Amino acid sequence: MSATTTRPQTRKVVPAKGDRPVAVASHGALVLWCVLVIAPMLWTLLSSFKTSGEIFASPFGLPAEWSFTNYANAWVDSGLGDAFINTVIVVGTALVLVMLLGSMCAYVLGRFEFFGRRAIYYLMLAGLTFPVFLAIVPLFFVLQNLGLLGTLPGLIVTYVSFALPFTVFFLYSFFRGLPVEISEAAAIDGAGEWRTFFQVMLPMARPGMASVAIFNFLGLWNQFLLPVALNTDRDNWVLAQVLASFISSAGYAVDFGAMFAAAVVTIVPVLVAYIVFQRQLQGSVSQGTMK
Repeated sequence: MSATTTRPQTRKVVPAKGDRPVAVASHGALVLWCVLVIAPMLWTLLSSFKTSGEIFASPFGLPAEWSFTNYANAWVDSGLGDAFINTVIVVGTALVLVMLLGSMCAYVLGRFEFFGRRAIYYLMLAGLTFPVFLAIVPLFFVLQNLGLLGTLPGLIVTYVSFALPFTVFFLYSFFRGLPVEISEAAAIDGAGEWRTFFQVMLPMARPGMASVAIFNFLGLWNQFLLPVALNTDRDNWVLAQVLASFISSAGYAVDFGAMFAAAVVTIVPVLVAYIVFQRQLQGSVSQGTMK
């Protein structure tokens, strides 16, 4: 007897007739949203290779000459290079500190029962509702009394303080949802609280850490109000202040080509960071949905 094998028939899923208008409308909205996002970025990129005269004469045309003169002028003459280095130092240091302190705080609040735990957690949540512009004047005098006004350490401390509540709120549910049996097994094997946190629990919360790191990086990199109000020393300027100086210091004689080039330099690190950590962000969202 010869055995015959039959392949399972694959059924093609056809959307219902009532779902087609919803699918068409949703896809149309996504296409419109992509155009609204991508078109200004492409226009900024093209304008960064033009002179100010070409920008006003033909705003949507191609540049007559593809040269990096605007980038060189913005990097050297406008102080964009020093501001870029300062921004990397401030954002990088603040990001490491806020991720370390925020993860430790979220772990303690989510895994341990002690008096005042809920009060501390609700105070962290209250920090999310506090507008930044209301704290500018008190922060100015506090940093001035501490001798940190107009310095990079003062800006780092300010960034950490404002990003910490969101980090704790985001990671709280991740650490609270981790299995208790794993930490108990680590304790039975002789691991202390510090070793359990850094070697066992923190790697398990990697998707949440990656997501909140991306959000914090975007928020800190694009921060404008805090550095403009608190970073008064020109040598310690960050990218947001250099971009603002193109309009405020030049008046009507604005080098728009160099300004668009500076904008492109500011945008590129954000795009690179999102592309690199896109998989971690999607994994954390799907994991949170499954929970």
